[in-house]
Amino acid sequence: MAAENLILIEKEGHVAWLVINRPQQMNALSMAMINGLRDAIRQLEADSEVRVIVLKGEGRCFTVGLDLKEATQELIPDDSVAGREQLRKKILDLQDCVTVFESCRKPVIAAIHGFCYGGGLDFTSACDIRIAAKDAVFSIRETKVAIIADMGSLQRMPNIVGEGWARELALTGRDFTAEEALQMGFITHICADLDALYAKAGELAREIAANSPVAVEGTKEVLNYTRNHGVEAGLEYVAQKNAVALYCEDFKEAIQAFAQKRPPVFTGK
Repeated sequence: MAAENLILIEKEGHVAWLVINRPQQMNALSMAMINGLRDAIRQLEADSEVRVIVLKGEGRCFTVGLDLKEATQELIPDDSVAGREQLRKKILDLQDCVTVFESCRKPVIAAIHGFCYGGGLDFTSACDIRIAAKDAVFSIRETKVAIIADMGSLQRMPNIVGEGWARELALTGRDFTAEEALQMGFITHICADLDALYAKAGELAREIAANSPVAVEGTKEVLNYTRNHGVEAGLEYVAQKNAVALYCEDFKEAIQAFAQKRPPVFTGK
């Protein structure tokens, strides 16, 4: 399969579906795919028509994680100092491929079914909202293959599910179910099957997309900033954001729509 077909983009109105498309290999993440996901997110962030992104996997599962056979060939260099430095830089680059999901101004929803292992946890933990089919199985799997998870799950999972759950899951590397994921707060909805999962993801995406893009993007920025800098700094930051946002055309449209008792039509201006 050509590299450009490993990652697909499907658009429906203001919603873009970002598809991991290597079903014959259960969406095992090659280096080309990981870099392709970063390129796709940047492309969609720059697309003024797109307001929400949904990440999903084609075929039987979301992803079984990193393609270990390819990774062994591409990532493990010679044992020299230069080789180890090359590996360090490559890891940092892979981390950036995941972080762009978190730093993207537009909300990203992960729609997860089947296996979501290793790198799948890294990518989904960097998304804003996670929902799953009831057959979903998750794992921070790296300790099972004698490595340390290094693309973001160890840094993000404690903020999502708490230190206790994050440490248990990361240290054991065990599987956990959709029901457990819901209990610990990693996902917000369990869906009966794949069709229900994508229907729910589309519903959430359209509901978000109907809101003001200015307010939605600003809200994501404030949530991220507050998490990283604390409540006091976050309050000051949102005051600065709204000092600008309250002069936008979307706010004027919201006031007019309320007065006219009609749904607002937001343009993102």
